[in-house]
Amino acid sequence: MKTTLEELQAFAAVVDGGSITAAADHLGQTVSGISRALGRLEKKLDTTLLRRTTRRTELTEEGQAFLLRTRAILAAIDDAEEHMAARRQRPAGRLRVNAATPFMLHAIVPLVPAFRRAYPQITLELDTDELNIDLLERRTDVAIRIGALRDSTLHARALCTSRIRVLASPAYLAAHGRPKSVADLAQHSLLGFTQPESLNRWPLRGAHGDEWPVVPDITASSGETLRQLALQGVGIACLSDFMSSADRERGDLVQVLVKDTVDVRQPISAVYYRNTQLAARIACFLDFLQERMG
Repeated sequence: MKTTLEELQAFAAVVDGGSITAAADHLGQTVSGISRALGRLEKKLDTTLLRRTTRRTELTEEGQAFLLRTRAILAAIDDAEEHMAARRQRPAGRLRVNAATPFMLHAIVPLVPAFRRAYPQITLELDTDELNIDLLERRTDVAIRIGALRDSTLHARALCTSRIRVLASPAYLAAHGRPKSVADLAQHSLLGFTQPESLNRWPLRGAHGDEWPVVPDITASSGETLRQLALQGVGIACLSDFMSSADRERGDLVQVLVKDTVDVRQPISAVYYRNTQLAARIACFLDFLQERMG
């Protein structure tokens, strides 16, 4: 059996205090508990570390040699704990973040310079995937999820919401005309997602209620691809504000069917595993995002 930290602490405390009773008082344990810990330690080492009489306790030669090792081990543990406390005050280490490509490009990347200035000892690793990943399998600390959450094994923090709108470029509208009703979309080139299918139900009032299912002429797995196609005048797309608000402000994309559009906002959350106290590098990143996106 392996020697335990409790046994090493008991051994050192007896030596420092001069007795089992003093060690018990120092460690906040019972005399019998300290005595049993010493007995287990000596049994595991198959040697006598202390000679105990009714008046005093003294080290054997083997005990003297083992005490040097014991103090080195306990000092290393104290140093490690102090190091971790310092990391909590100055977060450091590698932080692996995963998000869909559009959110990474338009929402996270612009915040990286400020985050790096605030936490220069954190090394960022930014990965993109269009579909949800397994955080453990991909060794990811934080993943950004857009839409309703389904995985109950993950902890989540709400960051913000983002409205979705039906958009087209001025060049497309000049060439093909502006749709005046939802039904007019049947005469236009529509850009949609390969999956999930839910993203091809646009927030438009019509015969189907407050959602209009579209059959895209072109599909893509990434919203960024659809955004680029819309900017090139290829067709009409339904995009989230986090990736298209700057395009609308510049006039590069224009919202269509405004009066028929339902105010639908996608929830955006950061998800992570948490079995113990949340690592400082993760906690500060979540706080940073929430403060700037909330």
